[in-house]
Amino acid sequence: MSAIVGVDVGGTFTDLFALDPATGTFRTGKVPSRRGDEAAGFLDGLDTVGGVGGLAAVVHGTTVGTNALLERKGARIGLIATRGFRDVLEMRRRDRPHTWGLWGDFVPVVDRDLRVEVDERTRADGTVLLPVDPAQVAEAGRALRARGVEAIAVAFINAYANPANERAAMAALRALWPEGHLCCSSDILPEIREFERTSTTALNAYLQPVVGAYLGRLEAALDQRRFRGAFHIVQSNGGVMSTAMARRLPVRTALSGPAAGVIAAAAIARAAGFPDVITGDLGGTSFDVSLIADGQPAFAAQASIDFGLVIRTPMVEITTIGAGGGSIARVDAGGLLQVGPESAGSVPGPVCYGGGNDRPTLTDANLVLGRINADRPIGGALARLDVDAAREAIARHIGAPLGLDALAAAEAIVRVANARMAGAIRLLSIERGHDPARFALMPFGGGGALHAGALMREVGLKATLVPRFPGVTSALGCVLADLRHDQVQTVNLMLDGLDAAALDARLAAAGAEARGVIERAGLPIEGVEVRFEADMHYLGQTHTVAVPLPFRLTSGGTVGVHAEAIRSAFEAAYSAAFSRLLPEIPIRIANLRTIAIGRRPPLDLASLAPPPGASRAAAERGTRPVWFDGTAHETAVWSRLDLPVAAEILGPAILEQPDATIVVDPGLMARVDRLGNLVITRA
Repeated sequence: MSAIVGVDVGGTFTDLFALDPATGTFRTGKVPSRRGDEAAGFLDGLDTVGGVGGLAAVVHGTTVGTNALLERKGARIGLIATRGFRDVLEMRRRDRPHTWGLWGDFVPVVDRDLRVEVDERTRADGTVLLPVDPAQVAEAGRALRARGVEAIAVAFINAYANPANERAAMAALRALWPEGHLCCSSDILPEIREFERTSTTALNAYLQPVVGAYLGRLEAALDQRRFRGAFHIVQSNGGVMSTAMARRLPVRTALSGPAAGVIAAAAIARAAGFPDVITGDLGGTSFDVSLIADGQPAFAAQASIDFGLVIRTPMVEITTIGAGGGSIARVDAGGLLQVGPESAGSVPGPVCYGGGNDRPTLTDANLVLGRINADRPIGGALARLDVDAAREAIARHIGAPLGLDALAAAEAIVRVANARMAGAIRLLSIERGHDPARFALMPFGGGGALHAGALMREVGLKATLVPRFPGVTSALGCVLADLRHDQVQTVNLMLDGLDAAALDARLAAAGAEARGVIERAGLPIEGVEVRFEADMHYLGQTHTVAVPLPFRLTSGGTVGVHAEAIRSAFEAAYSAAFSRLLPEIPIRIANLRTIAIGRRPPLDLASLAPPPGASRAAAERGTRPVWFDGTAHETAVWSRLDLPVAAEILGPAILEQPDATIVVDPGLMARVDRLGNLVITRA
């Protein structure tokens, strides 16, 4: 057994990429997702690529955790906190949902009557001032169970400095909680900052029963089908973890699917000679944007999945807006055309799907403009799309209020959606100090390449790089992703007078623990790399800078810590962030981070290139009228996968394939590179 399948379950489609490294062959699949029964869609997809009989591994990117958070459909949970601290989740950082005006509210995932306080106290230096009473904790646990609680989070003040009280509380609860849906902050995030630690722990408990049940259904179904390989999950940091780890730390799957797409995009871009790209993943409900500079994705230490739902764990930095193919267009009370964030999703879907929705969406607009082929809808869910119904809905809901015919109204919908997507790209590039002219756009997802030309022009990007299979890029990322395990610990050490030997021993122990997690995961790897980072700042500052440390875990189990090397690394990182140093102020090491990466065998992306028999003649599909800038253009239609390497296509053109549609606008030219990617530039 050598084949590996990547499975990305999205809101509209379930995408698959199956690779056999031994033969270099691959297959792709795309089936409709089953909302509410994602496991069934997962299994439907596996059937399209040959089932599970000969598979060595299945790697899964999932949105189950993301959807549970966004839709507030997690478990009923309780929180046990230090007396006086049960309202940390509501106080947050004293932020508010709306910047202007004193309106808007926030409801934590834990109801106030399910947040219980117990007597205990640990000082910031780790001294236990008041030991916790296990009997009091057990009484709280019994009361919470009587109220229908499915999982419990334990978050005590200063537990990052000494976890003794939390561990005693967990021991008291385990006897009452045989299901095992328990977590404490010193295990989930042993890091200073009370709100972020409590929020991450509570959200982990909120997801444990939901994600655990989902994975249980998948594992049972795979077992029934005689699957004997490894089953792994993509994390929000773009790495892969075991299902056992995913059950324990489901909060790390919050951006699982989108992160896999960014990992694939980075690999494809590097191989194609584009180290700097901005990704645009356009699915059924959202547009996800990420930046890759010098071949490496940008990472964030924490993210807000929704207002007040803060998760502090390393993750690929992704900006998401509600502008997907199913985003609903409407004219608001002020007479302005809006697209999204409300979405028709996969059920009932766009008007043209015939599922009962009568409000026009972005997909309906692209269909009416001729950019989508009504007779060849992607994914195989429908035999044909209903153009007449889409046109009538656009004319009634958008055209009539704005005094436009159906075609002009459809074009207006696309322009407004493009403007929103362009704004998300600017937020991640220009507002972070990056020149867009340095970057290429990499669109993927089912709809990303429909809008690539317009976004390239509007933002000023230098080119567009469309991967060989844009509609299944996230599934490909599942296959490409390395194994990864992140750990953090707060240390609060001053750099002056640092005990280098003690820090060396601490890092070596953390590195050995992280390496062990990777080695026990069960996927074939070519080696494990362990590296370290520190969160550091000048004394008196609140915020920290992330500092890569120039140390590696050696085979002898040492690291080689040197204080001056840490100082030099901090000054380089601080100067890069703020363009100055504060040489007279002492430096503090706040947190230490350990990253273990198990390198997977690389995939030769040349295996995705067009076959030797590909030709322009075989790729020709005639012409059809397509609307651009208020004018119908008789537009050449091509079968993208049949085009040979070095083929050049002058816009306007439509390139179709089973998983996506690509639009080459007038004034642009597309060329097939040696890997089968499509490079779109100005003609």
